Amino acid sequence: MGMVEGLWKAGEMPLRDGLYRPDDTGLELHVDGPGAYHPDAGQPIPFRIGGPFDVAQALEEHNTDEVTTSFEDPLPDGSGWISGGGGGMGNIGYLARLDVDSSLRWVAVMFHSNPFVGVRYDRMRATFTNDWGNLLTLDLITPTLR
Repeated sequence: MGMVEGLWKAGEMPLRDGLYRPDDTGLELHVDGPGAYHPDAGQPIPFRIGGPFDVAQALEEHNTDEVTTSFEDPLPDGSGWISGGGGGMGNIGYLARLDVDSSLRWVAVMFHSNPFVGVRYDRMRATFTNDWGNLLTLDLITPTLR
C-alpha cells in the first residue's frame, strides 16, 4: 500500500495543495480562495491543475490532517463515488473520487477552498459547493479526473 492510500484509509490527507493518487503520484493544484478572499456566495472558485510533484517530499515537508467528510454521493454513470469535505481549521477542502468498491482513485486537497458540503451533476460535470456557497465545477470525464 502506498503512502497516499495509507493516509486515506487512516482518514487523513496531506496538507499541501495537490491531486494525489494511490500510486503516490501527484499533480500541482492551483486554487485561489475563497478562504483568502471571502467572495460572495455563488462565485466560482479558481482552479487549475499543473504539473507533477514529488509526493514523498510533500508528505515529508507538510503535515497531514484528519479528513472530515460532508458528503459521499454516487456518480451518475455508476462508476463510483465522489466524496467531499474538509479539514484543518475550516480553510481546507477536499474532493475524492472513489471506485465502485470505495477504493481511492484520487483525492484533491485545496488549502484555501474551504470545506465542500455538496455536489450536483449535469451528466459527468460536477458542481461542488463549499461552506460559503461558492462553486467549483469539474468535468469528471477529463483524463486527469477519471
